[in-house]
Amino acid sequence: MLQAIGLTSARHRGLPPAVDDLTFEAGSGCVAALLGPRGSGKTAALRLMLELDPGRGITYFRGRALHRVAQPAREVGVVLGDVPGHPVRTARGQLRMLCAAAGVPASRADELLDTVGLAGLGDQRIASLSPGMDRRLALASALLGDPHTLILDEPAEGLHAREADWLHGVLRSHAARGGTVLYTTSDAKEAARAAGQVAGRVVSIDGGRLVADQDVVDFARTRLRPRVAVRSPHAARLAAVVSREARVARRSVEVVTEASSSRLSVYGSSCAEIGDTAFRHGLPVHQLADEVGDTGPVVSHVAPGGPALATGADETGAGVTGSSGAAAARTGPTRSGRTEGSPAPNAAGPDLPPSIRRRPARGPLRPVRYELRRLFGVRTTTLIMAVALVASAGISVLLARDGRTPLPNVLAAWPSLLPLPPAAICAGLLGALSFGDEFRYPALAAGRGTVPRRLGLLLAKLVVSAGVALLLALVVALVSATCLRLVYGGDLVRIPSHVVSLGVSWSGLTVGCAWAGLLAAGVFRVTAAGVAAVLAVPVLMVPLVQRMPKTPTARSMTGLPGRLRELAWPHWPHETDRWVLAAMRVVAHPVGTALTLSLSVLICAYLLTSVRGRVRW
Repeated sequence: MLQAIGLTSARHRGLPPAVDDLTFEAGSGCVAALLGPRGSGKTAALRLMLELDPGRGITYFRGRALHRVAQPAREVGVVLGDVPGHPVRTARGQLRMLCAAAGVPASRADELLDTVGLAGLGDQRIASLSPGMDRRLALASALLGDPHTLILDEPAEGLHAREADWLHGVLRSHAARGGTVLYTTSDAKEAARAAGQVAGRVVSIDGGRLVADQDVVDFARTRLRPRVAVRSPHAARLAAVVSREARVARRSVEVVTEASSSRLSVYGSSCAEIGDTAFRHGLPVHQLADEVGDTGPVVSHVAPGGPALATGADETGAGVTGSSGAAAARTGPTRSGRTEGSPAPNAAGPDLPPSIRRRPARGPLRPVRYELRRLFGVRTTTLIMAVALVASAGISVLLARDGRTPLPNVLAAWPSLLPLPPAAICAGLLGALSFGDEFRYPALAAGRGTVPRRLGLLLAKLVVSAGVALLLALVVALVSATCLRLVYGGDLVRIPSHVVSLGVSWSGLTVGCAWAGLLAAGVFRVTAAGVAAVLAVPVLMVPLVQRMPKTPTARSMTGLPGRLRELAWPHWPHETDRWVLAAMRVVAHPVGTALTLSLSVLICAYLLTSVRGRVRW
């Protein structure tokens, strides 16, 4: 069951709120349509219900506010706009990634692909999907957690009749199993058609305020009227003739001339009668069809000294007045945001509903699994790693040709002309893409525009990016050594005595570049910023470190591993001393010092922006 009480959006620059004191409810097993013209506040109301925008009011999902639901994806399925995802990701890859975010098994993706009719298109990219297939994928994303409530914004917009009928069937099936469906639409006929035989409601709003709240039967009776659509070059003469004959026959016939002077809407007649009348008077007719007309939003009010009347305006501009359906249309909520029978909210004041704070999206329930599927779900990762291997192998062969370049630089493919070796640059690019792509193609929450900055997600990205960087560093070194052995023989490649120090420095360089790109992209929310942060280490930071005044120090860190052994663990393995000394040498190197400073600054900036963002919310 869904209950929205006193929803009121925040005012911006003195403008009236997009949603003003909106209250309605939809029970279990119900398909509810939020009906209104464009700009009436339908999407704003959904965003208030989902706590995406600030305002006032409260929405209960089976008696609980959304921020009190432990796993929102298993309570509410949302579709706001198109599917938010990378355009080159496949439909199956997108759903599998969202399965890790929702904490459901990956097999759920294939089940839903079959449910929404995309079983044969699982390997097709999102960018190549048609509007109908895209809407099916969006619905599958909303159904991943098997939620009780579905909230959809204009789900049938742009779909042809057969696709729309399929969508309405899925919504009715979900409601028949005891779920609740709320969707927005600007078409009154669609609002009545979607509910079908399932108990449904139509909530009409205009200007952000409640106009009427009716069950679908009363809505169809009071607002939708059969009519005959007529198009004729002599529409005015035909309208006069039809009206005159109706008065003579004492029949209730209403003729409405639309904005286009060649089109008429005739209520209370039939195509045969209009056709006979036009034939008798020699008037040509270009169109003659039975339609269902929308008489406009029904507004219930109480006339002075009389019963409640339902009034509305025809879509052509003609006024329609009647008393049928007065009992079906309910008046809007009181200023306190309550209707009769709704629970009382914890109001912030005597007449105001509680405030809605814009809350950040929750991170994935399985962050490491989510990050692995996000990283390897597109071909960009494989392509970047392949470019790094090919470029490193070619540069290594060229550097070893003159015999003057040190062996570590040859294996790392790091000539003096490049600020960083290709492997480090590619590791930084992969790190930048891990955050930059998510800000550009958000996948964790509908309609938020950015990914949440959660500690679990950040740690998962750091771990996965470090693992990929280490793998890339190891493979580059092995491929370079193999190429040198094939081209120049086995005498060139020999294991140096300080291989541990070299391994630590090489691993630290690639991991540091990956983390620098990741953190910079997370701070500035763009991939280019992450790449720029990686390149800034050798271009800007290293010269600054080298120009720092060097003075003799009075103390030295000699013996630090031994003191750490005494402090931390008496049985510290002696092999660990070599790793500690190697790490100290890496940090003491100008590139290591510059990279350490850059990472420190980026971590502080990331934490600062996260704290500031939470304060604003």
